[in-house]
Amino acid sequence: MKHLLIMLALGGSAAAATAGPTSFSEAVTQGKISVNARLRYEGVSQTGLRSADALTLRTRLGYATARYQGWGLLVEGENIVAADGNAYSQAGINAGGTGRAVVADPETTELNQLQISFSHGQTIATVGRQRLVLDNARFVGDVGWRQNMQTFDALVVQNKSLPRTTLTYGYLNRIHRVFTRRHPQGRWDSESHVVNVSHAAFPGATITGYAYLLDFDNAAANACATYGAILAGTWPQTGSAKLSYRAEAATQSDFGSSPLDYRANYAAFEVGGVFQPGSLVLGREVLGSDRNVGFKTPLATLHAFNGWADVFLATPSAGLRDTYLKATANLPQGFGFLAFYHQFETAAGSRDLGHEWDFQLTRKFGQSFNALVKYAEFRPDSAGYSRVRKIWAQVEFNY
Repeated sequence: MKHLLIMLALGGSAAAATAGPTSFSEAVTQGKISVNARLRYEGVSQTGLRSADALTLRTRLGYATARYQGWGLLVEGENIVAADGNAYSQAGINAGGTGRAVVADPETTELNQLQISFSHGQTIATVGRQRLVLDNARFVGDVGWRQNMQTFDALVVQNKSLPRTTLTYGYLNRIHRVFTRRHPQGRWDSESHVVNVSHAAFPGATITGYAYLLDFDNAAANACATYGAILAGTWPQTGSAKLSYRAEAATQSDFGSSPLDYRANYAAFEVGGVFQPGSLVLGREVLGSDRNVGFKTPLATLHAFNGWADVFLATPSAGLRDTYLKATANLPQGFGFLAFYHQFETAAGSRDLGHEWDFQLTRKFGQSFNALVKYAEFRPDSAGYSRVRKIWAQVEFNY
């Protein structure tokens, strides 16, 4: 299938020349260098474990050629170093961090992206190691919060030929997870297909349908097939005050090499007001369960959902119901404020699991620098969970 898609996406390349470099050497000399540096402190206090103190620096250096006859090349490498690599557990791969809380930012030097792309008309095909984020990253994301992002060895084809419609297909051959190649689960061998179709049906409403067929040779319990749809937008489209809404529903079952036998449902709903000084949103997300198996999101940007304390990176076997209130504010001097309150309970049986407060303050400095401080605290209502407090301070440079 992937060879057929390459032929379809790249067909007619002789007619695809566009204005720009007249030779490959010009495409190289007209390319762009990218630099990113992110210095972060993350402190974790968790009941039953020694505290973690992770001061890490992530540096990325990339280069992208200009497009020549529709073709483009991107290469990007990264390095992550820690002031004291044994002051935290690097997801279990450093013996010196035994007994400490986890901060999933292992030290590493690796190739982050290496991809070739070709564009023709309203179609672009990209093959190689790449970022991939679909919708709000609830099911497929790059885990951009972590120092080592999640990338994919994949073929991705995107087409915008139909009016107000974006169609994305991806064949995922390998998943490079945030834990790095040194971790036993740092890479997943994959034979997965993702399809996402988004249509701006009318002003203020976008309809999306998706099918994510995920199969992993060395993580078979995470193999699953998910089918779902989203309706999202704002109303009205004029004026400073707007109503925002988002509704999503999906169903999931075992797939491919999975040893499980289950069928679970997913539902999410948000409604809120967007105003000149900020916004206020009320939401609920329900990850169901079946036969003691919770709804799975193995490729998600998990930190963005169910609380920043990362207590629910894996859905409990009885499922998870997250009712939350989200508030944003545009403060003086260019500061931005974001806060969440979460109330967690099981989807089956409605057993209280705990609640969480999250706070974040951000500010940009010029065109290249941004900074944030962030705090999360989870307080359990169930004996099966620990109290977790996390604090972050971060400065990032982009060029």
